[in-house]
Amino acid sequence: MLLYILAFISWSLADSGRTTRYWDCCKGSCGWEKKANVDKPIDTCAKDGTTRVASNDTVKSGCDGGDGFMCYDQTPWQVSDSLSYGFAAAACCGGESGACCGCYELTFTSGPVNGKKMVVQITNTGGDLGSNQFDLAIPGGGVGIYNGCTAQSGAPSDGWGSRYGGVSSRSECSQLPSGLQAGCQWRFDWFQNADNPSINFSQVSCPSEIIAKTHCNRV
Repeated sequence: MLLYILAFISWSLADSGRTTRYWDCCKGSCGWEKKANVDKPIDTCAKDGTTRVASNDTVKSGCDGGDGFMCYDQTPWQVSDSLSYGFAAAACCGGESGACCGCYELTFTSGPVNGKKMVVQITNTGGDLGSNQFDLAIPGGGVGIYNGCTAQSGAPSDGWGSRYGGVSSRSECSQLPSGLQAGCQWRFDWFQNADNPSINFSQVSCPSEIIAKTHCNRV
């Protein structure tokens, strides 16, 4: 009976993977309709990063000249000394149809955050990601191959800091819009400026605090 209960609570056995970081300001791929079996796509925001726009296919991504961008509140935050919540792009879990809006508990297994945990909701997927790679959505983490931050916030052409990796110090977070600075600072505080730590991960139920920011549930 105990084994049955544990199997029921843990949706999948822990697997191993790796993390990277990004913040490209683009509308998340899980913000489009019919990507997965969800009650609605993730929230997408206007240029100001806070005003919600229609969560459907009528709003084009800001990275394609449209009006849809990442929301400023879909950034990481500390829950306790050993736990944080946040969001990620990911290449895992059955592709977009299996991953979008699912939540995963990441247990960091290397670097200064070894042993700490983070629960993330998958809000985006990336064609440039490797298998079992979670690209943590951290403001100032580097725009990568797409840059919507210039259109949204007037960021430099390569985003804030380096195009891959982003800003290099906590003080540089002041370059970002005020609504993104706390998420940028999280990287240098709770995350201890960890550089792409390895992880074990498993699927979990999404915390209500995360759902409140995306309004996307798998059904």
